[in-house]
Amino acid sequence: QVQLVESGGGSVQAGGSLRLSCAASGSTYCRYGMSWYRQAPGKEEREFVSMFDNYGRPSYADAVKGRFTFSRDSTENTVYLQMNSLKPEDTAMYYCKMRCPWGTTYWGQGTQVTVSS
Repeated sequence: QVQLVESGGGSVQAGGSLRLSCAASGSTYCRYGMSWYRQAPGKEEREFVSMFDNYGRPSYADAVKGRFTFSRDSTENTVYLQMNSLKPEDTAMYYCKMRCPWGTTYWGQGTQVTVSS
């Protein structure tokens, strides 16, 4: 059974940093298709934050480029989102997503990030 467990969220002041983690278990073939999304308060849809491209290079939404870093550990079972220079507009529930090569998608339960001004 596939599981994604996020951690690392919290409350920080603007300019602060947080590191989110997402630990994946239950699937060997899907772990390369991991990404981060977020859903801000009052918004109905989740927005893309970061992912690895087909060459394993991270790509980022314009809103976080230069401030967030997406990485994974050597086992490739855990991915991280290092978030620096946080802004109040980064406040959201952050979700880890895993997409398998055949299209099946899994989501974690989310971790809350709150940035105060």
